Amino acid sequence: MALTIAQKIIKEHLVSGNMTVGEEIGLKIDQTLTQDATGTMAYLEFEAMNCKRVKTELSVAYIDHNTLQSGFENADDHRYIQSVAAKYGLRFSRAGNGICHQVHLERFSKPYKTLIGSDSHTPTCGGMGMLAFGAGGLDVAVAMSGGAYYITMPKIYKIELTGRLRPFVSAKDIALEILRLISVKGGVGAIIEFGGDGIKHLTVPERATITNMCTEVGATTSVFPSDEVTLDFLRRQKRECDFVPLSADEGAGYDKVIKIRLDSLEPLIACPHSPDNVVKVSALKGVKVDQVCIGSCTNSSLADMNKVAAIFKGKRIADGVSLSVSPGSKQTLCALAKSGALNDILHSGARLLECACGPCIGMGFSPNSAGVSLRTFNRNFFGRSGTKDAQVYLVSPETAAASALKGEITDPRELSAVSPLPLPLPETFETDDGAIIAPLDEAEAEKAEVLRGPNIKPVPVGEKLTDAIRAKIALKVGDNITTDHIMPAGAKILPYRSNIPRLSEFCFSAVDENFETRAKEYKNSVIIGGINYGQGSSREHAALVPLFLGVKAVIAKSFARIHSANLINAGIIPLTFENEDDFNKLGEGAEIEISNLFSGLKDGRFTLKDIKTGKNYALCGNFTARQREILQYGGLLNYMKEQAENEKN
Repeated sequence: MALTIAQKIIKEHLVSGNMTVGEEIGLKIDQTLTQDATGTMAYLEFEAMNCKRVKTELSVAYIDHNTLQSGFENADDHRYIQSVAAKYGLRFSRAGNGICHQVHLERFSKPYKTLIGSDSHTPTCGGMGMLAFGAGGLDVAVAMSGGAYYITMPKIYKIELTGRLRPFVSAKDIALEILRLISVKGGVGAIIEFGGDGIKHLTVPERATITNMCTEVGATTSVFPSDEVTLDFLRRQKRECDFVPLSADEGAGYDKVIKIRLDSLEPLIACPHSPDNVVKVSALKGVKVDQVCIGSCTNSSLADMNKVAAIFKGKRIADGVSLSVSPGSKQTLCALAKSGALNDILHSGARLLECACGPCIGMGFSPNSAGVSLRTFNRNFFGRSGTKDAQVYLVSPETAAASALKGEITDPRELSAVSPLPLPLPETFETDDGAIIAPLDEAEAEKAEVLRGPNIKPVPVGEKLTDAIRAKIALKVGDNITTDHIMPAGAKILPYRSNIPRLSEFCFSAVDENFETRAKEYKNSVIIGGINYGQGSSREHAALVPLFLGVKAVIAKSFARIHSANLINAGIIPLTFENEDDFNKLGEGAEIEISNLFSGLKDGRFTLKDIKTGKNYALCGNFTARQREILQYGGLLNYMKEQAENEKN
């Protein structure tokens, strides 16, 4: 049987289930990564499993999100993560070394391997031919302890790229075109593979930009072949020994094929407040720009930065523009400094920020009131920038730089005085892994202490399921609610990521400032949501905090994949309406009962009763046998402990 790229990697790593679409499969995981916004919780969960050493081929803990140390909280989290990494066998990437996805792509990614990370943009490494998944921290903790990663076997879509990009049109424009074509939910339940003669003209960092952004279409993951382009990148990183060729078999079948002619594309822009609200840059010509941010895990490679430097060389940004530039890694920053390109960027009037996520997650550099901000990032959700009334647009580095110079949205093809891009990369990168600290050996690790600060609180744990839930509807929200809506980020909130009680004060604050008070008053509650509930970041805090506040179930029209898994891991039941019109018949404050849960978990059918009106509403919930057990035990941690006890006996 002819296999696709994803099917080949899945077959190689399959530990349970069959490669039948819709069936649950368990995968052996080769590598894991965490970042500090999710890492503390993931390692607290790992410690709760009483595992003495990570069992993956490689696990890396990155510090790249909470790098603003305005109090002791973030510094304590960083110290805790470093001590955990030393004791349990992980590598530790210091703050300032770079964004996890960029550094992992440069230094650790390997074709044909599997990777999960507690960050939704982990599929970035699909640009290297890895099967890389974003996941909740608890799933990462399980993988580090040697457990499998479970997903529903996805469909496989192919995006066939033909031709070659024209000057000043970039990989970011390919990603935005994909979003324009299939929307933020068009990839749900699918892995996206790339092929066609156009891919030979795309470098690994360009491929990684595309796989990074395919997270925004809801795809399980996305992947490119491993070919001569891959080998060239690894050679430049002095890692050619990691190369493995990988391509789809001739005649491999796909559930859907989408064709994109690269030479027909032009610069694109995603308008507020969704990555799929895409139009041509030329359609917005002349819109005044207040702020431009260049960087993030999507567009912070050396090639991206070189393009920006070439556009800025000898020029100054417009007086009314505030510009930030964030190289994705220390390697990139050092290369820019050595070549002189950094001088061209700085002399333009740019502010150089740390090699970190920064403005992408609202960690500083928020726009002015009602400001127009152009960003080379991957998300422009409402309020994510830290300024609620900001108008955030997503663009390529070329469009960002051109617009910064003119002070208005500008098609970069108007830059006739600039030589066509891209620019050549160095034959070999200067690799310095000195900011990546190796773990202690096992003998030393036995005596090592894990260092905890006062802001680090225990992981909330669910209760065993009863056959009925009686609760009140604490909140009703619409379509495309993101994990940023549920559990916001930003400089004021991120320091409490390891303190769920304190963090709970901010839950749904961007939607309803009274939610936390109401949920505590109700004690037991449910949330009603629309289509694609929980899209965006993989942050499991968007499940753990509702658990802490007494949320027993979330009932929506549909769920984003990672958030649904996180709810189950937390012991919260994700259910959908059998009839979507019933969404309109239930309101906040209504007292409801969902009964016969045990039988419902088996047959997938549930009944919700409105206590006041006596009306019944049909709900659905299709769970695997493993998910049913997890929910019955009150979450994955309880389930893992029960499994461990059973093995002892």
